[in-house]
Amino acid sequence: MIKLISVILCLLLVFGWGQPVIAQSLQSNFTPEELQQGDEWANQAFAATNQGDFAKAEMYWTKIIEKFPTNAGAWSNRGNSRVSQNKLEAALADYNKAVELAPNVTDPYLNRGTALEGLGKWSDAIADYNRVLELDPNDAMAYNNRGNAKAGLGKWPDAIADYQKSTEITPNFAFARANYALALYENGQIDQAIREMRNIARKYSKFADIRAALTAAYWVNGQKGEAESNWVAAYGLDNRYKDINWVQNIRRWPPSMVAALDKFLKLQ
Repeated sequence: MIKLISVILCLLLVFGWGQPVIAQSLQSNFTPEELQQGDEWANQAFAATNQGDFAKAEMYWTKIIEKFPTNAGAWSNRGNSRVSQNKLEAALADYNKAVELAPNVTDPYLNRGTALEGLGKWSDAIADYNRVLELDPNDAMAYNNRGNAKAGLGKWPDAIADYQKSTEITPNFAFARANYALALYENGQIDQAIREMRNIARKYSKFADIRAALTAAYWVNGQKGEAESNWVAAYGLDNRYKDINWVQNIRRWPPSMVAALDKFLKLQ
């Protein structure tokens, strides 16, 4: 988000879950050629997203919205492209429209929650994640994101419970497992947190986040060799972890983990 948008959550095909809304109006109002043009714009938007050109993706989603204004998927996806440019208020407006058009679909709420987190509106974000879980009680991403929002409020035991539930639903959700370990550390469960970090690192040896977390935890424990070894791996995989501002405000690690990594970085 920016405060943490960790990932663009779910880029949905423009004529995917929005199909029922579109089908009712497009049969008589749009030609096959116009529908094909919409598909082409959607493909171009996804291609631009994959290339990291979010402004270009936003342009294509805007074209689709102008042509097919009842397509909730297009509104939600334009919101995603705007989040990736840190245009959070504009993204929020898009998600609001997507929710209005598709009130019983999970993705607009999930995506809107990330924008609300980015704006520091933790309680509003939690409300959106709660709505996702009403619609789909087994949505692992909603549990993970709700944990992030609860962490933003400093409710670490509640965040731990959500991260744990997320990993129970999707055991290979690496970021949820990492968030769980970091929250344990913040909650004073240091030994358990480090064990969890080690387990994650064994399974995902190229997971920069957990390598950086182990660096911090080992360093303040006085295990300098292990800290240095994990740092070589972490920095080689993702050099953003050298920027403590990014770690604190974008990745949004818990305060004690940020402090531990900062101690390590200041001696580099």
